Parts: sequence; C-alpha cells; structure tokens
Amino acid sequence: MPLLPPHTHRDAGVLLTTRGIRGFVDGIISLSITALLPLFGFSGLQIGIIVTGMLLGSAAATVLVGTKGYAVPRRTLLFAGSALMIATGTLFGLFTSFVALLVVGVIGTLNPTAGDVSVFLPLEQSMLAGTTPAVSRTALYARYTFVGGIAGAFGTLAIRIPEAIAQHTAMSGEAALRWCFAVYVLAGVVVLLLYRRLDGAEASAHAAAAEPLGRSKRVVYRLAALFSLDAFGGGFVVQSMLALWLFRRFDLSVGAAGTLLFVTGTLSAASGFVAAWLAARIGLVRTMVFTHLPANCFLIAAAFMPTMPLAVTMLVLRSLLSSMDVPARTSYVMAVVSPAERAAAASVTNVPRSLAAALPPTAAGWMLDQSTFGWPLVIAGTAKIVYDLLLLRQFQHVRPEEEQAQDAR
Repeated sequence: MPLLPPHTHRDAGVLLTTRGIRGFVDGIISLSITALLPLFGFSGLQIGIIVTGMLLGSAAATVLVGTKGYAVPRRTLLFAGSALMIATGTLFGLFTSFVALLVVGVIGTLNPTAGDVSVFLPLEQSMLAGTTPAVSRTALYARYTFVGGIAGAFGTLAIRIPEAIAQHTAMSGEAALRWCFAVYVLAGVVVLLLYRRLDGAEASAHAAAAEPLGRSKRVVYRLAALFSLDAFGGGFVVQSMLALWLFRRFDLSVGAAGTLLFVTGTLSAASGFVAAWLAARIGLVRTMVFTHLPANCFLIAAAFMPTMPLAVTMLVLRSLLSSMDVPARTSYVMAVVSPAERAAAASVTNVPRSLAAALPPTAAGWMLDQSTFGWPLVIAGTAKIVYDLLLLRQFQHVRPEEEQAQDAR
C-alpha cells in the first residue's frame, strides 16, 4: 500500500511526517509526566490538575486558531506552534515547582493523552483535506491516524530507555526522565524545519481559501456538542491517568506500562485502516458507532478485573476497536462542510473536545487518591456509550455527498 492515496499533493507527506514526530514525543511525555511528577511529591490530585491545565491550554490555543486564525496563513501558525513547542519542553524540563509546572502546562504544547489535542491538530486536519480528492479523504485520514498512533506507541515503549539508564548508571531516575523533555525540544526543532517545506500558498487542486463557518454552522455545532460528551468520558482515561491507575492498582512499573501502552497503541493505530475499509461499506457514522460501542464495554469491564492479566486483556481488546472512529469522525466533519469552512470546522469540533476533556483528569486523580478501583474507567465508558447512541440517532441519516453518490450508482 502506498504511503499516500493516488492524486494526493506532496504536502500530505510532510504533514504525516510531522504527525509521526509529534506522536512519538507525545507518547514519551504522557508517561514521563506520570512517572516524574510523583518524584516531586505530587499527589494524584495535583497530577490531575496539571493534566487539566495542559488540556485547557490546548483548548484555548485552538479557540484562537478557530476564531481568528482563518485570516492567518496556516503555515505561519504551524511555525508559531513549533516555536512554542520548543519553549515548552525547555521550561518543563527545568522546573520542579507545582505552580511553575502548571503555568507551563497551561501555556505550552505538552500532550498528556494518546491522541493529538494540540493546536497542530485542526491546522493539519484542514490542510490534509485540501491535498486529496473526496474519494480518498478517509483513506488519507486513516494514514494520518495510523502514523500518529504507531509513533505514539513507540514513544511509550521508549520510556524504557530512561528507566534502563537510571538502573545501569549513576544517573537518578529523575534526571533520566528529564532528558525526555530534551527530546521533546529536539522534535520541535525538526517539525519547524519540516513545516518550512510546505507550499507557501497552501494550495493544491483540492484546496480552498479558509473562511469562518457559514451554512454548515448548525450541523457543526451539533457534532461539536456530541464530540464533547465523548471527550468528557475520554478525559477520565487520558493516557497519563490510565497509566497512574495501572501504577496504583497493580503496582505496574513504568517500563511495563510503556510496553502495555505500546501494544495497545499499535493495535489502535492499525485499526484505522480497517475503519477506512468499513466506512466505504457501511458509512462513516455507522463505522464510528459500531466500533466505538463495544470498545467502551471492554473499558468498563477492565475496571472490574481482579488481576492484572485480565485487566490487560480487556484493555487490549478495547484497543482493537477504540480508535476506528477517529479517521471516520475527521473525514465526516470535513465532508459535511464546504472546503472553505474546513479549518473553522476542525477548530470548532476540536475546541469543545479539548475543553470537555480538561476537567475529568483532576477528578480522576482525586478518585485514585481515594481508591485504586477503576472508577475513572467506569465513568469514561458510560459517557462514551451514551455518546455513541446519540450520534447514531441524530446523524445516521445525515450522509456525505460521496456516500449518497455511491448509493445512487
């Protein structure tokens, strides 16, 4: 299978590469945060507050992109995001104070989740939609999701490197983990250089000038509300908090958690290609719901498992299905709006997701301070199941033009 679908502009290759680099360092950071902050004496509640700050900061930046950014070239915004990424990694690697780390988390680009919640996401999503024909859009987003997911999986596995360094040298565990932020800074430099290779006009045969939302506003706002419910549930099990539950419930080591999250991340990433195949046959909305629903049942089941092997089995089964909705969801949003509205639609649907996901980590951290039972997993799975049922009810008959054309043939 080729890296890019046929008739896709070369800019898509650059964006897939930058997504992979950011995914790799996000994978490292999501576990580094959970392993490093307890060494500073932080409680689960304090860790959750910092994670909440990171998500709120990302949401605020995405709001600016969505409301004001359409007047600024997306390439310029990506440059600014890369510079902020470099500054964030530098500052977070230097401080130990709770307040200082919270401030850096809020204003910076650190990502405590397995997926992309940063300001880069709506920018890259909208640019990708303009690089390929409509018939190839879901396949391209499946590749984008796969690259980010598999890179993130290898990032979580790479957490074994600082652990091994601390075990076999005189370097402390804290010092070894701080080097992860140096890697993050280096990644920021690399993506900045790669973004310079994008066409200055951001144009291809399939692109359009960016505009604020117009005729598609109502449907985009309805989708944003539903996606927020899904993200609210997901906020209880962002990767950093899921790792914290594993540490406390089963006394799992950082390296073992990294290996587990590598396996689940790899399976989740690979499932995106199945999503593209499935969407071509049953439609985007049904693909989102019929894969997401059983995944959430596995998530709830994991909380009740009495042993680590059983809990791990449930999490692995969940990973086979949980990310199939991501490329389908992105493709669906891009399909139901005009090309000129895509940048605004990407921001409007991602901002509420980031906001809704921001507060639950604080609650999850508090819950894990009180009990090692997986209450965050139960709440997350329940909220996500409600989202699935509402999405199917409200949007199963709102079909993109390419699906309608396929039915007509």
